[in-house]
Amino acid sequence: MTYTNRLKRGFYRKGPDYRFDDQVDFTDIKETFGFRTMTVGKWVTKEERFISANLIYDALADLAQILQLPPTALGLRGKLNFAFGHGGQQHVQAHYNSATQTLALAKNAGGGALAHEWFHAFDHHISRHLFPRHRAYFFASKLWLEHSIDTNHPLNLALDSFYKSVFLKNDGQQANQYVRQSMLADKQHGQFYMSMPEELAARCFEACIAKQENIKNTFLVGGLQHSALIYPDDEHLQVSQGALEYYFHNLGVLLSNKAV
Repeated sequence: MTYTNRLKRGFYRKGPDYRFDDQVDFTDIKETFGFRTMTVGKWVTKEERFISANLIYDALADLAQILQLPPTALGLRGKLNFAFGHGGQQHVQAHYNSATQTLALAKNAGGGALAHEWFHAFDHHISRHLFPRHRAYFFASKLWLEHSIDTNHPLNLALDSFYKSVFLKNDGQQANQYVRQSMLADKQHGQFYMSMPEELAARCFEACIAKQENIKNTFLVGGLQHSALIYPDDEHLQVSQGALEYYFHNLGVLLSNKAV
């Protein structure tokens, strides 16, 4: 199946109709979701641009709907760059470059990884708010394991609950089964990837998005059931999902009030 045909037939979606069959372009995506820049690779054909733009627009709109955020919030205060078919890494379907704050989707295989990579971008962006005294600009998930968060803002406490659910048992002291399984897998394969804090957090986030009942979008997140990666079990996800919903709902209310 060619890439263009896969775009036409390879993704399932159930959710609200945002476009009403209108064709969008990448400029619409940039403006609607508040990205700083939008770059499309020169090898993306005109037909592929049309199809991909609709898929990406719907996926991002679904993510904003799930998180109860204003669409422009996905651009992370206009700091996040978006690239499609440009600037990715070889053999990688999607990638977040923390040095340039760019979320890149590969032309041929980016579908299904958007939620995962967006959380990497968010995890990176939010670290300056959770850990303002920390000079280096790292992923918040990594810093959370090493430093105490700034408790001056109530939203920080809400996000703290999510990170706690990612890494720790309910007692808040010991590593949970998800972390231990990921560490064991890395040890067996002689690598440090599955148990990287930022990867643990991103997989937990995308699994929470995939569990949504009212909105399903396999371009946003897909393939978890057949993946060789380790994800939290249902009991774990229930706790993490509750923490995420509480945080993003309150963030959405805060942002909406500021816009009035």
